[in-house]
Amino acid sequence: MTMVFQAAPAQKIQNVYGEYRYVVPDNVTMAEARRTAEKRARTEAIAEAFGTVITQSNSTVIKNDTGKSTVDFLSLNESDVKGEWLSNTRDTEFQFLVDEYTGQQVVICRVWGKAREIVAAKVDFTAKILRKEADPAFESETFKNGDQFYLYFSSPTDGYLAVYMVDAEQTAYCLLPYMNDTDGQARIVGGREYIFFSIDKAERDERPVVDEYVMTTPRSVEHDNIYIIFSPNEFTKANDLYATDELPRQLNFADFHKWLTRCRTRDAQMTMVQKVVTIKQ
Repeated sequence: MTMVFQAAPAQKIQNVYGEYRYVVPDNVTMAEARRTAEKRARTEAIAEAFGTVITQSNSTVIKNDTGKSTVDFLSLNESDVKGEWLSNTRDTEFQFLVDEYTGQQVVICRVWGKAREIVAAKVDFTAKILRKEADPAFESETFKNGDQFYLYFSSPTDGYLAVYMVDAEQTAYCLLPYMNDTDGQARIVGGREYIFFSIDKAERDERPVVDEYVMTTPRSVEHDNIYIIFSPNEFTKANDLYATDELPRQLNFADFHKWLTRCRTRDAQMTMVQKVVTIKQ
């Protein structure tokens, strides 16, 4: 039998720019509006650089106002573009104004960064943030002060997983690998369902190192970012530091961002999902 090695196709990395004008709905906070505008500006930048995935159907919203019909195509999703955002090359800019005709708040977002063309499918894993109960049925990204935090994860392939939380002070906390897991890697077995941050759900030999977490905030409302990072290729967590027994190991966001950018630039198969969790008093 002859085995032929096929090199993965090269993936272009280039500088991109995007701009998005977001009309803020009445029920959306300005913090949420900023996140949405930035996310869509990045998506528009990637679409401009690498194009979009052609699908067989389009989603539309048809409006009828005083006898005049309009058709609005829904904005691009991250899955519709043939590229991914790697890092910012300069600070994101926001402009805030009020539409002179409708009176609605408008956020204009401008982004500059490096993006990579996607030329091959990545691992399609499943990740769910769970509130209070270590059960996939309790998926939620809104917490009350004192709620338990869990993560459901499954992947069709073996690989390595890291999970970080970035809080309002721009501190990055390493949630996974666990604090006492000194090899710096969380190995994943393909086809297995995991619920992390629960001693009861861990395998018996894993229980001594499991960390359990409770979501807390001194503010009335806090928005934190959860980064879920997976690759079939081996990688090691960022170089973080011990703070206290009450907190996970940590590093500042700038160092975390540099580490993540280096990892994703070197590993075209690495996939990162970012989720926003809201904690309320």
